[in-house]
Amino acid sequence: MPKIFRIFYDVAYDAIWHFIEDDGFAMASHVALSSLLAVFPFLIFGTALANFLGADQFSSTAVHLVFDTWPEAIAKPLADQVLQVLTVPRGGLLTISVLAAAYFASNGVEALRISLNRAYRVQETRPWYFTRLASLGYVLIAVVIFAAISILLVAVPLALDYARRWFPLFADTLDVVFDWRIYGTLFVLTVGLFVAHLWLPAGRRRILDVVPGVLLTLICWFVGALIFAYYLATFANYTATYAGLASVMIALIFLYMIGVIFIIGAEINAALMKFRVRAIFNHNFLSGQGSKASKPDKMADVGH
Repeated sequence: MPKIFRIFYDVAYDAIWHFIEDDGFAMASHVALSSLLAVFPFLIFGTALANFLGADQFSSTAVHLVFDTWPEAIAKPLADQVLQVLTVPRGGLLTISVLAAAYFASNGVEALRISLNRAYRVQETRPWYFTRLASLGYVLIAVVIFAAISILLVAVPLALDYARRWFPLFADTLDVVFDWRIYGTLFVLTVGLFVAHLWLPAGRRRILDVVPGVLLTLICWFVGALIFAYYLATFANYTATYAGLASVMIALIFLYMIGVIFIIGAEINAALMKFRVRAIFNHNFLSGQGSKASKPDKMADVGH
């Protein structure tokens, strides 16, 4: 048991030390600012493309998927502003403003990639134009996924009404099970974290290599959002300090906190791979099972 605690201490110490040595707090600021600047362009580009694909409900769906994991005090002012921006009519899909929006949205992906490269202690060897095109590709894929979800949301209420008529006793259960705001947001966030850890930074990692950091990020994100919401409701008074910029400053501080959590999750994964913790546990478990399995054989030999 002490050896296990020693391993976890070494992992935590290495992750935090490397986070500080690699300017993790500065990288979290970069991720926070780039993410905030990428939200509006992403939704503008996504709305234009989704309308072209016939997904008219994209804007409201995307707003929920993006902001439902944020505290309401932060999400509501920004979501209202986003919906106002998205109602502005645009001339078409392939316009300079929409293409510029796609490029600026990819800046958020690039910020995540750079921070993950540092956290995983890998050197970027891919050409800059390849990584930029890859970031644009991730933006496009995210838009298509959000558009598909918004199309499905048109069919799901019809299916629920049909199910309620046939199974009225399970009406409340069906409403909870198919509450897409909870499960859809959690699913999109989890898949996005796995994609970011597996394919954004240079090098190769297996799914099991990134699971600890993803789980840590999800748990700390949820706990941090609750604590931050309580702090805003109880102690903070940003309006007195920042006036009309209060909602923007609150969003930046929240995204900064999420950036720190995200990078530390990657640092934990890197430290676990550095100390080969999974291999140590597998070896100890398999050797323990092997020693238990070998005892009956020895008893059989004695019997002979």
